[in-house]
Amino acid sequence: MRKLIAFDDDTFDKLTQLGRDRMATIQELADEAFADLLKKHGIPVDLKDALRKSAALSKTAAPKQTRSETPRKAPSKAPRKSRS
Repeated sequence: MRKLIAFDDDTFDKLTQLGRDRMATIQELADEAFADLLKKHGIPVDLKDALRKSAALSKTAAPKQTRSETPRKAPSKAPRKSRS
């Protein structure tokens, strides 16, 4: 998918120079920048990251409570109807 992004002249010149220094294209710099942004916000970049995050969540999930450990509900205090 293609999207058009505008840069001011100074930023574009700096990105171009960084690309030359690292022998990378603007596209490669953009891919790295967006991957870092997604990682910063906890969004998996690819399937491998998504599976890793899912596995980590399942390991840290609280263990299920057994029936004896679950809190009991207090008896209802609604008035009872008398049978006549």
